[in-house]
Amino acid sequence: MKIRLLSEQTINQIAAGEVIERPASAVKELVENALDAGAGNIKVVMSKGGRELISVSDDGHGMSAEELELAVERHATSKLREDDLSHITTMGFRGEALPSIASVSRFTATSRAAGSDEAWQIEIEGGHKKPLKPAARAQGTTMEVRDLFFATPARLKFLKAERTELSHAQDVIKRLAMACPDVAFSLFDNERKIFQVSSSIAELGDDPAQLRLRRLAAILGREFEQNALKIDVEREDLHLTGFAGLPTFNRGNAQHQFLFVNGRPVKDKLLQGAVRGAYMDFLARDRHPVLALFLELPTDQVDVNVHPAKAEVRFRDAGLVRGLIVSALKHALADAGHRASTTVSQSALGSFEPGTGPSLPLHSGQQRYHQPASYPSASAGEAAYAYQSPFLKPDGSDAQIPLDQAADVLGEQFAPPAGRVDVTPEAQIAPDLQQYPLGAARGQLHETYIVSQNQDGIVIVDQHAAHERLVYERMKQHLAETGVPRQVLLLPEVVELEQGSVDRLIARVEELSDMGLIIEAFGEGAIVVREAPALLGDMDIKGLVRDLADDLAEIDEALSLKERLEEVCGTLACHGSVRAGRRLTVEEMNALLREMEATPHSGQCNHGRPTYVELKLADVEKLFGRR
Repeated sequence: MKIRLLSEQTINQIAAGEVIERPASAVKELVENALDAGAGNIKVVMSKGGRELISVSDDGHGMSAEELELAVERHATSKLREDDLSHITTMGFRGEALPSIASVSRFTATSRAAGSDEAWQIEIEGGHKKPLKPAARAQGTTMEVRDLFFATPARLKFLKAERTELSHAQDVIKRLAMACPDVAFSLFDNERKIFQVSSSIAELGDDPAQLRLRRLAAILGREFEQNALKIDVEREDLHLTGFAGLPTFNRGNAQHQFLFVNGRPVKDKLLQGAVRGAYMDFLARDRHPVLALFLELPTDQVDVNVHPAKAEVRFRDAGLVRGLIVSALKHALADAGHRASTTVSQSALGSFEPGTGPSLPLHSGQQRYHQPASYPSASAGEAAYAYQSPFLKPDGSDAQIPLDQAADVLGEQFAPPAGRVDVTPEAQIAPDLQQYPLGAARGQLHETYIVSQNQDGIVIVDQHAAHERLVYERMKQHLAETGVPRQVLLLPEVVELEQGSVDRLIARVEELSDMGLIIEAFGEGAIVVREAPALLGDMDIKGLVRDLADDLAEIDEALSLKERLEEVCGTLACHGSVRAGRRLTVEEMNALLREMEATPHSGQCNHGRPTYVELKLADVEKLFGRR
């Protein structure tokens, strides 16, 4: 078969296959074009998940007739200055999006340039361009994509359900809305509004951090705003800002982690690995933090031209970027101290229900009946007060019984449960301790939970989880001060690997040595392990080294060994802590509360679960109808 040049239409369809994977991909490209055009308001309308219609309208600076006709040509762009790919400051730059979309759909673009008296429209059907014609429109641009992939029917078979495709488009718009808090966004499914955020610069003034937090709260929910830690760190030419959720405010997957580089939403393995590294001793492996981080750096320090959809980037100094993210997150978590997520207490309050306890004997004339304790009506409430302390006799007479004799007369169902709450006299003589955040210990429930009282309400502490975190932090400090103890292997372990993996490990010999692992090259395609961390005990050395090599290949950092060390520390801390079921004195309980207040990260155990729940007095009063 002879070599021949492909037609322009085929070339565009191939490009569309790389760039336009699904309707959400087209939405992303068109909305990014609107942002590059200086839009302050962007409206997206979709029909049948984007199969039938995708319409993106903006109020940007628009295009003249000449620019509009040129914009739909392949590799025509206004965003790349002097063909310099090392200083990209816009969302788009390749000039592929519009011709790629137009080659697989029925495409219409209508635009009116700023200062112009007329608008123009161009239509393209399956790559075949029609003549330019006048149109009616205010300043800005509207791009309409109808019958997406009609020219490539095979691609239609791979699309998911309409709701799924719409959710992907919504995720794209949410990410771009996070990156541009000064722009208003809206998404409609035909006439039904799916998502909308308005620009709020006027009401927030010139505070960009507050403006961004409000935008994040509008997208991620008010709970994120209440449980977010501010990030604002600079190192050399890098500036990292954003907000990170407390460890106890977590999710079951990483879909709520949003990362941006120079305003561009990205899904980069290096950045995701840095987040995992920062939270790894605060969360269980199957839990993930909620955060939005924005990294700004010189354009020549990052390459955004490495992925067809521009979803990944490459950094000139990846180690510096990762170190900045890890240290910034860890400092923010340390500054949070013993703080835990507010959603913990809200969840606890949601579990409370009005009491439906033992039936109280009520008397009305000659009739006797039983009514469960619950919220009474107005008339029943008045009657109920008449039966409260002292109690009526069970025979229905009006003679009253003193409260301290009620259990003997009415039966054991009214006696205080034995062994449930232990409150000693000493617990009632520490009013000054209520000034502390975790308050003064008042008692112990089931020899497992400490109940304390502060100025604002009630605090319930899981004594085992709290002490486990305290012991764990002590162990980490000990390791940092004295180094990781090593043990010499009686028989050195030879591990065979690919040469690339060997090279990566040997390049990190000094760092691995600091962590207690001594390795040497052992000929071609092998290394020998002579010493291993003593904390790991009897373990699979070959499995550890192979996992370590895999991690180095993925994120170029030695994480597995650290994770395994800290996992062992967590296990030791668990077995060395105050166990559930142990009765504590008031002095021990108060000492535990004070140490929690002074220890970073004590608001959650080593697995990300909360160590305490705080119930505000106002919330408790609501439970009893006082508010």
